[in-house]
Amino acid sequence: MSELPQTMTVIAIAQPGGPEVLVPETRPLPRPGAGEILVRVAAAGVNRPDVFQRQGNYAPPKGTSDIPGLEFAGEVVALGAGVARFSIGDEVTALTAGGGYAEYALVHETNALPIPNGIDAVAAAAIPETFFTVWSNVFDRGGLQAGETFLVHGGTSGIGVAAIQLAKAFGARVIATAGGSAKCAACREFGADLAIDYHTADFVQVVKDFTEGEGAHVILDMVGGDYIERNYQAAAVEGRIVQIAFLNGARPPVDFTRLMLKRLTHTGSTLRIRDVGFKAAIARALEDKVWPLLSSGQIRVVVDSTFPLVNAVDAHRRMETSGHIGKIVLTA
Repeated sequence: MSELPQTMTVIAIAQPGGPEVLVPETRPLPRPGAGEILVRVAAAGVNRPDVFQRQGNYAPPKGTSDIPGLEFAGEVVALGAGVARFSIGDEVTALTAGGGYAEYALVHETNALPIPNGIDAVAAAAIPETFFTVWSNVFDRGGLQAGETFLVHGGTSGIGVAAIQLAKAFGARVIATAGGSAKCAACREFGADLAIDYHTADFVQVVKDFTEGEGAHVILDMVGGDYIERNYQAAAVEGRIVQIAFLNGARPPVDFTRLMLKRLTHTGSTLRIRDVGFKAAIARALEDKVWPLLSSGQIRVVVDSTFPLVNAVDAHRRMETSGHIGKIVLTA
């Protein structure tokens, strides 16, 4: 690592608070441990968990970096002991538990993947957090099968855009909710068979009408609040509801009667705290099943906007307007 700098610029969280607490800071360059690679970051994705961490509501897992940023893309510049897959100079995209908002970042080699053919570093940085999350929750936990009806809330979020495209690519009928006609149009452009404007329509009734009373077989929900009970109403018998966030609250009053009557499964997960091996298994599945779709253009990465790393404040302000469609990305 003699040719590399001794220090790097990172975006630190000065104290819990609004976007203005994100401040550039100089820190020592990290050194890769066994199985790790050091990547010169070309771009890093911005995600809702970064906002929660900045607000003081989502602490990084013990032993991981306090720097925000759960995904990045760039060039491998140093190797830890035992690294076998990657070489210096390789271009990768990676999922990490923290540290993406920096000029250099560490990741275990099994949680990194080659950048798909035809995709640049900015788009590549927008892949891991959303695609790992969607694959793990919709297909592994939710068990979505071809021919089933899939409902995703927040269809124009990074998660939503990936979920619509993946579910459609693997043969599901897709319904998405979004706020406003423009966002609903975007959902249809991404492949949704039906987009519901939650400002003007009751998604429960629309889903029932669209499915001729059957309901959705798998529901991916990041809203929580009163959507929990409404999801039970919109779900098909034996339906699976997968919870990945609670933007509207985690403790609403819920009548669980439908859970029993419909024999529903309501599960959930969070990806950040899972171990390297668990994430490695998702990486292998994505490379096998999804990377060819990205390389061919059948599935595309949707980037809403980019901001220089030192302007992470503005990226978080954009995130908090909820006006974005797709991913927000920081660039070197």
